[in-house]
Amino acid sequence: MFISYADLEKEQARDLDYKIATAIAAIKSAVKVCRHRMAIAFSAGKDSTVLWHLIETYFPEIKNRLVVIYGNTGVEYPECVKFARQLARDWGKGIFYQAIPGRTEEEGLKYEAQKAVLDFLTRTNRVQEVLKPDGKLKSTRALEAMCPPGIREAVEQEGLIWPAGTRKGYWWCVDQYGWPLLGKAKSKLKAHRINIDCFLRFSKSQSEDQTLLNYYELLKQCKFSQACCDILKKEPSERLQAELDVDVIFKGLMAAESRPRQTNFITRGYLFKSHRPHLGGKNGDPFWHCNPLQIWTDDDIWAYINRFNVPYSSLYDMGWTDKNGHYHKIKRNGCMGCGTDLLYPNNHMAMLRRTHPNQWMKFMSKGMAEQIRNIQIARRNGQVSILDVYEAKDLLEIRPCAFDRIDHLVWDDETLEDEVQGFDPEVA
Repeated sequence: MFISYADLEKEQARDLDYKIATAIAAIKSAVKVCRHRMAIAFSAGKDSTVLWHLIETYFPEIKNRLVVIYGNTGVEYPECVKFARQLARDWGKGIFYQAIPGRTEEEGLKYEAQKAVLDFLTRTNRVQEVLKPDGKLKSTRALEAMCPPGIREAVEQEGLIWPAGTRKGYWWCVDQYGWPLLGKAKSKLKAHRINIDCFLRFSKSQSEDQTLLNYYELLKQCKFSQACCDILKKEPSERLQAELDVDVIFKGLMAAESRPRQTNFITRGYLFKSHRPHLGGKNGDPFWHCNPLQIWTDDDIWAYINRFNVPYSSLYDMGWTDKNGHYHKIKRNGCMGCGTDLLYPNNHMAMLRRTHPNQWMKFMSKGMAEQIRNIQIARRNGQVSILDVYEAKDLLEIRPCAFDRIDHLVWDDETLEDEVQGFDPEVA
């Protein structure tokens, strides 16, 4: 399928009945090519809930070949976890599965301990033993194997070891890779942070690209990464898909969400194939991706929910009232500790501060605030601000909040005091 962006806009302008019909047709085409099992990628968000409702309503005959895979990263909104469990009881009896992050197979050092080993090897002129000829680290394991007894004893006493069998959850990812900040376009390297440190310090690779050099300078000062998306979401889901012998995955993706998704749709259409090892790879059966809601918009989703009385997470009714009396609702679910959109107003973390202040404080006090501070300082190119005078932890209670944006300091807090709405349960 190859259409233009203009054609996509025309499709997006069509009425809801047309879009329901196209979604049903897309689902039907996926059912036709399925040879093994079908799965719905469920996030407990409004889009995947509508998708599940469509399949439940119009394709009851495929239920014996259908599974629902809920991606529970461990840092989901409590309202969404509760909603997912309710739908599992109401719609998903016998077909509902949770994809959760895997576990480490062996013991490993925490990042602070890895840095201590690297510093020791550098001081004792032994760092070349763990580096490749071009100055890059051979592997994280190779570095950790060089940990001397003195440092080993110290890190054990300080609890700087990840035991074998540690869940590779959010906090493990943050420690080993970095914080989910700035977005995928900005965070290009998916590697252990200690590997990046070695690359920045010892690599002999040269570049004359000033944009790339600026990116390296930012990396030196800030610990950020997008590895958590793969480790917390993609890998657990694909592992479960393999275990359940899935060859068709339904997703509630919409082209309206981003330019890359628009491009994906106009070049691939509603249904496209790839390959997976559990199906025999390139020589086996194809693996199919079906996105039936591609031409839908948020307005269509809500219109469908209202027309057919579809349940949805209470998260979407939460929000805050600004000083002008305008109520801002949460628009999307996802991981609570995701700071990938900090370049934009009313971003995920700024909203979390207002609706779930206890959870916001936990993420910020454990290191996110410090990294946001470092990014802001790096982006100002020497311009002095309050962030240069105070430590990040000393600014967490100050309003307006200095951590609501990355592109500039926030001088005015729009929140109307005492009118923030929403339930704030503690993180389990």
